[in-house]
Amino acid sequence: MDESPIKVLIIDADGASRNYLAAMLEKGGYSVLAAPSGREGLILAWQQVPQVIVVDPALPDVKADELVTRLRQDRRTAKVPCIALSGVSDAQEMNRLLSAGFNEYLFKSSQALAELQDVIPRLLMLESGAKKGGLLFVFLSAKGGIGTSSLCANIAMCVGKATSTMRVAVIDMVLPIGSIASIVGYGDRVNIVTVSAQNPDQTTPLYFKENLPRIPTWYFRLLAGSPDPDSANQLAAGRMAEIVAAIQESYDYVFVDLGRSLSRISLPIIQKADLLALILSTDAAAVSLTRTLWDYLKTQRVDSQRVYPILNRAIGLEGITKAEADDLLGLQIRATVPYMGGNFALANNRHEAVAAKFPGDTATIMLQQIASEMSSLGQRLRNQ
Repeated sequence: MDESPIKVLIIDADGASRNYLAAMLEKGGYSVLAAPSGREGLILAWQQVPQVIVVDPALPDVKADELVTRLRQDRRTAKVPCIALSGVSDAQEMNRLLSAGFNEYLFKSSQALAELQDVIPRLLMLESGAKKGGLLFVFLSAKGGIGTSSLCANIAMCVGKATSTMRVAVIDMVLPIGSIASIVGYGDRVNIVTVSAQNPDQTTPLYFKENLPRIPTWYFRLLAGSPDPDSANQLAAGRMAEIVAAIQESYDYVFVDLGRSLSRISLPIIQKADLLALILSTDAAAVSLTRTLWDYLKTQRVDSQRVYPILNRAIGLEGITKAEADDLLGLQIRATVPYMGGNFALANNRHEAVAAKFPGDTATIMLQQIASEMSSLGQRLRNQ
């Protein structure tokens, strides 16, 4: 983006609300356009092409879901972030508008302006940075204890080993206690809490290039997670999207382990991901929870092309088949990690990668295949 002020369009039928919001945003350094109706808002949007559009859904002439649909259908405004700023807190309205194409839904409360000033730069970062920097692979599950962190670390290791000239970083965002440090045997002080506490001027791409701890036998560098719940309470969570973006500028591949940590902090990172590795186990309850998670992510404009579901049998042999998981999830499982008996836990307990500890195991071959497929698919989607 250039140095000119960010242009925000407000579409709000309430004159007092519209003028107050415009004044506050202008005070914050934004350039503001305003319209009292949906039709006038559409005309301004297509003529002026703002960088953000804020809409009060209570419009006299056009329904808000119809308005955002028309914005999404026009190439000039198809990718402009749209925020619904509603006078009522209505879960049904929120779900309907998010499904229609709004990026965010906020309630006009005493905190609304502060929330809006946080949301706008975050959405702009997603739009401007989505295709920049290294490939971003995010690992997420709907249920704990199914090996999400282990898969993230082991697949990252396979990518790092196969692409020795490429720089690979892993970020552990599992809260309140990170998982990957214990898997790889890392015990130093650099972690997401200590990094987020630093001045933003210090945590530059060059800083991460030079200071992320190297995990030699794993072929990647690690930004470890929170070491304990007390430390997690000190995390400057609002900086995490910025930190991930800075690391992307310095590395060719960035793996982010979220575990089951879905929140307003992690959602922008999921939305920005080149691929979302959705991890599920073989029990029907876990797949059902994953379907609920996926249904929500669809309302947040997560593209199914960028979802890479992995069925992890490594920690348990019993359960549903891949075909049954496909049907329950409503997505095709891209890969299945075979059962490893006690070897999976043994490798973790010895801080060794599965591919290093059991190089001839079928699971190792599958992990290497997943690493190769994710790399190829991520690059292909990036180039579209």
